[in-house]
Amino acid sequence: MAIQWFPGHMNAAKKKIAENLRNIDVVVELLDARLPKASSNPLIQELREFRQRPALKILNKTDLADPKITTLWLDYFKQNGCSAIDINAKQKTDLAKILKLAQQLAPHRNSAVKPLRLMMLGVPNVGKSTLLNALTNKKIAAVGNEPAITKMVQRIDVNSQLIIYDTPGLMWNKIADENDGFKLAASHILGVNSYDAEEVALYLAKYLLKDYFHLLKNRYKLTNPFDDNYLQNFHENSENISENFYQNLVENNLDVQLLEQIAIKRGCKTNGKIDFTKAANVFLQDYRSGVLGKISLEIP
Repeated sequence: MAIQWFPGHMNAAKKKIAENLRNIDVVVELLDARLPKASSNPLIQELREFRQRPALKILNKTDLADPKITTLWLDYFKQNGCSAIDINAKQKTDLAKILKLAQQLAPHRNSAVKPLRLMMLGVPNVGKSTLLNALTNKKIAAVGNEPAITKMVQRIDVNSQLIIYDTPGLMWNKIADENDGFKLAASHILGVNSYDAEEVALYLAKYLLKDYFHLLKNRYKLTNPFDDNYLQNFHENSENISENFYQNLVENNLDVQLLEQIAIKRGCKTNGKIDFTKAANVFLQDYRSGVLGKISLEIP
């Protein structure tokens, strides 16, 4: 089932963003480093290109993403002529890099007479408010663990040479790629009422069983059928690894068996029976919080 989410306030936010873009020098677009493609809003690109504004793409939450794959994404953006940087908003050295790169994209805006004007855009729950508070060294924007906390565009005069516009997390009207919808839901970018937790957890399970099985085994102490032969059978160098893996996964319901083992080991039961919804939420939270390890859901 395709996942869609476009709350009413986002339509109003879209109009307000479009109005304010005329007064912006650089668009700072935040992406989730675990899924830079899926978290890149085509609506933002459309609005930015209409006003012919340069963009600085920031891969945020690098502390949760696979560093090798993040490097591939930075190379990809560079090869395609895009300014991009990976950051951890808690590192002050990273914050200085953002302002330096943004300044390079608008060298004519560097004085009190002509202050640099940035607009921070991105999908919900990607870390815009956290980054804004770090850049201004003040608690200006509300920060939480739920998507779409910020509801309106806000102008912040940081100093005489820098103005930042904070914006609500913005989705687009229709998520065309079904896989993108599952990745966004798994990463807690979409509202919880827009998807079924079990479906999303099973989607995530399929991906992690193939590419990050060692993290799952370490976290959940998996037993048969996830024994020592599992890696040997499906992670050896083989041209048919993907085909063989998914055939076995479907035939043996390995994604379901993973959730079942999580449920048993975490005590996810209701009326004495395994509660797959509770197990799904445990699994999703473990991925989102990073306790599973550094994981990326897509490569360029």
